[in-house]
Amino acid sequence: MKKNLVFILGAFLMVVSCTTGNSQTKNVKNFGTTVTADQAITYDQLIPKMASTDSMPAKVTGTVKQVCQKKGCWMTLVSTQPGTPEMRVTFKDYAFFMPKDLSGKQVVIDGYAFIETTSVDILRHYAEDAGKSKTEIEAIKEPLRELSFEAAGVMILD
Repeated sequence: MKKNLVFILGAFLMVVSCTTGNSQTKNVKNFGTTVTADQAITYDQLIPKMASTDSMPAKVTGTVKQVCQKKGCWMTLVSTQPGTPEMRVTFKDYAFFMPKDLSGKQVVIDGYAFIETTSVDILRHYAEDAGKSKTEIEAIKEPLRELSFEAAGVMILD
């Protein structure tokens, strides 16, 4: 009788511990390298820091505006300040993609911020990925100097 009770208790504990581990796996919100929110700055705080440099490592939190609807291979973050340009985020070594329904969610990105000039061809490619109309795509005629970010990891906060 005691052996049966010990066996049943052991089996119960094993099932509970396996179930707990599986539920945590389902709730993983990290993509790429594991990211925490510790010491992250907001996108609005990054902008003035980039005024004195053309690149820097950074951990940034912000709101996703748009995600590539073909693969999830890029996203844009927006500022809380009206009139501030979006920041395009790509993923290091094309190693991971984001969920396509991420718009409006808060994220923490960890990687490298830099200023770049994006060509007309690439801007048109991004517009096509975003599902813009042919007219909107053809209206892109000038390269754009912009703040960009290469993320080694992304954590979804909500």
